[in-house]
Amino acid sequence: MTHLGILAHSAEGAALCFRAFCQEGFRELGPHDHPDVTLDCIPLARSVSAWDAGDLASIRATLAESVRRLAGAGADFFVCPDNTAHEALELPGAALALPGLHIAEVVAERAEADGRRRVGVLGTRYLMDGPVYRRAFGSRGIDAEVPEPQERAAVNRIIFEELVNGEFTAASRETFVRIVEGLAARGCDAVALVCTEIPLLVTPDAVPLPSLDSTRLLARAAFEVAVGAREMPRWRGGPV
Repeated sequence: MTHLGILAHSAEGAALCFRAFCQEGFRELGPHDHPDVTLDCIPLARSVSAWDAGDLASIRATLAESVRRLAGAGADFFVCPDNTAHEALELPGAALALPGLHIAEVVAERAEADGRRRVGVLGTRYLMDGPVYRRAFGSRGIDAEVPEPQERAAVNRIIFEELVNGEFTAASRETFVRIVEGLAARGCDAVALVCTEIPLLVTPDAVPLPSLDSTRLLARAAFEVAVGAREMPRWRGGPV
């Protein structure tokens, strides 16, 4: 088995990915067993102002430092359970110290396998307005739909004011359900929960569309790599 490195950008999503990865081991390898895993987290506070300024290069540099630290800890490959961070990781630049699974590729791979044709995308405003999922879905012939502007603002507010701080309320859950209902009315056949904290708020039985849980899909793919059931990734940052 190989050693996974988890590149954390926000605490709640990274913690869920870590937990889900270990639980895959408990199910398949036996009680208390899982491949080696190391988590590295440079505080999100160091990058928030750069996100607001659109300074993706400095964010990439911060994330690259985490990857270097994971490599130094003995990790063989990495995952980043933060969808938005992949906008920075996709920038051209020096190769990252480890190969990594790209979260949007993992999600789009599942959507394609499930036969999805139009997928609603729920995440931060940076992600919903950005190119990551339009590219990942579009390369597979899948349309990516985002909510209306006011709904995007509501999703972004809930993520940054509540979810990343471990706050999960019934009112916010109802907001997400209404937004997913709107995506269903626009012809979406699935919804991608592509802020890694959203699955902590919205469970599959709570929404009227099949959901693509980016956090758990990434954890499963990482487990498959670690036990040799999936090819070791080759992507080291930069355009996909």
